[in-house]
Amino acid sequence: MAAKDTVGRYGENVAVARLSEAGMTVLDRNWRCAGGEIDVVARDGDTLVVCEVKTRRSTSAGTALEAVTPHKLDRLQRLAEQWLAAHPGVGTVPVRFDVVAVTPARSGAARVEHLRGVL
Repeated sequence: MAAKDTVGRYGENVAVARLSEAGMTVLDRNWRCAGGEIDVVARDGDTLVVCEVKTRRSTSAGTALEAVTPHKLDRLQRLAEQWLAAHPGVGTVPVRFDVVAVTPARSGAARVEHLRGVL
């Protein structure tokens, strides 16, 4: 596995742990369709949470949060519609879009920022 894939997988694992600690139930990870990929789909009470996870080892190319552009959020919204269409058993529920930014530490716990309702 390439270093980039390893860092991304680590960040997703950290994000899923954080979401679970916050009381959310993870329904899906790395869901793919022709339009792209949703990193995490979770349930927070009655709300479906579509979550983009960004992991950065440094800020030399910008922060993890800066990597989530308006274009990326538009695509995430379209992907959420496709996910809901592929999972009709979920029914009609409110949908929230979150971003979890993970910055691994040289030692100790990673820095995690969870932004709720970015869209």
